[in-house]
Amino acid sequence: MLKSIEKNQFKPINRGYNSVFHSNRLSLGLVVPIETYGMGAVPTMKDHIERVQLVEKLGFSAVWLRDVPFNVPSFGDAGQTYDPFVYLGLLAGQTEKIALGVASVILPLRHPAHVAKAAATADVLSGGRVILGVASGDRPEEYPALNLSYSDRGKRFRESFEYIQRMSENTPVFENSYGKPYGGMDMLPKPASGKLPLLITGGSQQETNWIAQNGDGWMLFPRNTAMQAQIIADWRSQITAAGRLNQPVMEPLYVDLVEDPDTPPLPIHLGLRLGVKHLKSYLKSRQAIGINHVALNLRFNKADVTTTLKKLADDILPDFSNWK
Repeated sequence: MLKSIEKNQFKPINRGYNSVFHSNRLSLGLVVPIETYGMGAVPTMKDHIERVQLVEKLGFSAVWLRDVPFNVPSFGDAGQTYDPFVYLGLLAGQTEKIALGVASVILPLRHPAHVAKAAATADVLSGGRVILGVASGDRPEEYPALNLSYSDRGKRFRESFEYIQRMSENTPVFENSYGKPYGGMDMLPKPASGKLPLLITGGSQQETNWIAQNGDGWMLFPRNTAMQAQIIADWRSQITAAGRLNQPVMEPLYVDLVEDPDTPPLPIHLGLRLGVKHLKSYLKSRQAIGINHVALNLRFNKADVTTTLKKLADDILPDFSNWK
């Protein structure tokens, strides 16, 4: 059963989604900021546009922004510091073909009308290159800062998700806790292809059957190969049972790429310190269990970032190209 659905191509959604995700194949992207800042929570953002443009030129399929409203000390990572939607607009005008992803927007912290408007605007400005990851949030400290409850974020996530989906329709009429659009009113612009791809991050306080029935893909944190393979197989069985087409899976991976290509992998935070030969083997093992995209994060990378990007492009990327 799993083998048969893996042969099916994913349903096209927009230019970015279609270029990044292909059944039975793995593509590579980078998490922004593309720099080393492992010793502190806040990146410099130095040469950030030039590095995104270099990643595009080298042939990576996507860059991924993050939604980190507050620099929470216990979390220890301020992300790219810029608001993701403002930054998406800038990157839309500074790049031409690379997919622009957000991994992920914390839906319970934002009104879905604002998310839908901002994401659709960035999608149109970029020519349909936006992939919107969505999540329920994992930093409890942010919720009281916005006078919001942390305990019911799962319910608000579902209702926000529905609201954003409905905003792609013409003059939608519906009601949930976020509002009641009615009377012929409409939200503009619509996404470039008529729909935003919505990828669900982790559990987002939902059952896996809900994720299988509603998402356009799943972002999973790294696990050992056998466990990850079983999770993906079970989820794709639920997709089939729901009568839906196959959906893609992506993973983030922190990487510290060392000079010696034969250096075996050593665990680091949500990732690996290793040589290029073992990184290639690891990515092939991920592809074999049905993962379709890996977003590399160089926060803990000790080597010069530009040198690392070029090494990845020369030694890894040819085996995991875009298939555009």
